[in-house]
Amino acid sequence: MRDALLSAKGVTVRFGGLVAVDGVDLDVHGGELVGVIGPNGAGKTTFFHTLSGVLVPTEGRIVVAGDDLTGKPPHAFATHGVARTFQTPRVFKEMPAIDNVRFGLEFAGRTRKHAHDAFDEPEAILDFLGLADVAAVPAGGLTPSRQRLLEIGMALGARPRVLLLDEVAAGLTHAEVDLTAQLIRRVRDELGLAVIWIEHAVRVLMNYVERVAVLHQGKKIADGDPRAVAKDPAVVEAYLGAEGAPERKAA
Repeated sequence: MRDALLSAKGVTVRFGGLVAVDGVDLDVHGGELVGVIGPNGAGKTTFFHTLSGVLVPTEGRIVVAGDDLTGKPPHAFATHGVARTFQTPRVFKEMPAIDNVRFGLEFAGRTRKHAHDAFDEPEAILDFLGLADVAAVPAGGLTPSRQRLLEIGMALGARPRVLLLDEVAAGLTHAEVDLTAQLIRRVRDELGLAVIWIEHAVRVLMNYVERVAVLHQGKKIADGDPRAVAKDPAVVEAYLGAEGAPERKAA
């Protein structure tokens, strides 16, 4: 069996007496599109922070492309091909959109070679994202949905092998959420990246990912095909009283 591109091994995060993430294992291989879901307070974002070096786990290891990066700073993860977005888009609001993407290319992406090397210029990335028409517009003047797309563009500029997406549907309309989900599939299908996508909009995520892991009270309680996971009694119980059991439409 091929080695995982990114692997979390027994990851635990404690804040004083609070255990936010409790012994979570997750292996993600090249080209996989994996969703991570869970009720509010399940530990999703805390776990996500450990996958990008933003937070050092109290216990456990994070291995990227065979290298143990536990305790390394975020730039070490970026160098190894891990890029991410945040719940609130982190863009340079005063800079034109094209310069935001150019920053990603020049700061993190110029030295690595990957399948999407055709994206050697910011114009190509903006075109892929459907943002070519706002290249000269300051990022702060873009709609929230377009700021999220722009942040994805900045991450793509770093030429990652693994793209981590943190609740990119937050605050978007239903139509914008669907378009964003379609773009995420294109990122995987056309660029060949592994994508790990945390999302509170569970029903949308379940219709686009091929595999889903479920966190509840810091523990991983399920990991597998979305249809099977949606029927898992432990998952159904975890969501009762929140938003109901996660659903996946028939393909």
